[in-house]
Amino acid sequence: MHWVFLIVGFLATCSPASAGWVALEKAVPPTDRGIVYFDPNTIQRSGARASLWQLTDIKWNNITRYLSSKTHKEFDCEKSQVRTLQVIEFSRQMGTGRSATGYIENGNWQPVEAGSINDILMKRVCGKR
Repeated sequence: MHWVFLIVGFLATCSPASAGWVALEKAVPPTDRGIVYFDPNTIQRSGARASLWQLTDIKWNNITRYLSSKTHKEFDCEKSQVRTLQVIEFSRQMGTGRSATGYIENGNWQPVEAGSINDILMKRVCGKR
């Protein structure tokens, strides 16, 4: 099963950076840290669970050498929980440039806080709750 996530992660990094990304600007105003996007074409549903890819584009980062990241998230629509399956960091904005090897988590479900980015994304993949 882990190889499926690796293949999905590889394919996500090979696609054009702007293809399919929808900004959450109207729901979450951009901050000094950047803008959050999601790709509706990556939404997968299976029972009470749904997943998607999120792109965080950072305007300025003096902490690390990465200016964007793609995050594969899975939501439990019934329990209002989220977990990160994989994160890939990129040296340039919009998921371009050199990438760092991502990681995969097998658990670590977290509650989705009302009004958070995860709450907005969960409503997109699970429907209104």
